[in-house]
Parts: sequence; C-alpha cells; structure tokens
Amino acid sequence: MRIQRFRSAVRRWRRLPEAGMTTAEYAVGTIAACAFAAVLLAIVQSGGIESLVVKVIKAALSVSL
Repeated sequence: MRIQRFRSAVRRWRRLPEAGMTTAEYAVGTIAACAFAAVLLAIVQSGGIESLVVKVIKAALSVSL
C-alpha cells in the first residue's frame, strides 16, 4: 500500500513543469545583483567619481530652503 502511494506521488511529481526552477532563478538573480553592486562600488570608489559625489553632496547640503 505504501509503495503504491509513493509511486503515485513520484508520477505526479514528475509531471510538474519546471519543478525547482524558481530557486535556481533566485540564485542567478542574487549573483547578478551582487556582481552589479561590486561593479558600482568599484566605479564609485574611483578618484574622479568620488570627488564628484562629494561635490554633489556638499552642494545639496549647502542649499538653504
């Protein structure tokens, strides 16, 4: 009896389309987001961009409303 239920469950599971694909998609998306963040961090830490960001922040803070 248990074996028949197990076999029936396995047959139903095999018919499911793309079982487990969402986990793989989340993993790939997370890796891509981390790589993009690393590239942005490297760009922002470069000398020219860093000074530009500091200038923009100082200009924004010096504006009085």
